[in-house]
Amino acid sequence: MPDPARLRDSTQIVLPCGVLNGLREKLEADFMITIFEGDEQHCRIIGSPVEIKEVSSFLSRQGVPLQ
Repeated sequence: MPDPARLRDSTQIVLPCGVLNGLREKLEADFMITIFEGDEQHCRIIGSPVEIKEVSSFLSRQGVPLQ
């Protein structure tokens, strides 16, 4: 059975919401993801492992630091 933490890491990205300013519309248009604003500070980008990998690459190219 897969480790839940590893599965969660492959299906979501958690970032400060401010980082997505100017990128949110492009992300939602280009990728099959959901952006969930859990609170005023953090947003979750949720999608399949393939989509999350592509979103990570896109964000890195835009200069968004990912941990």
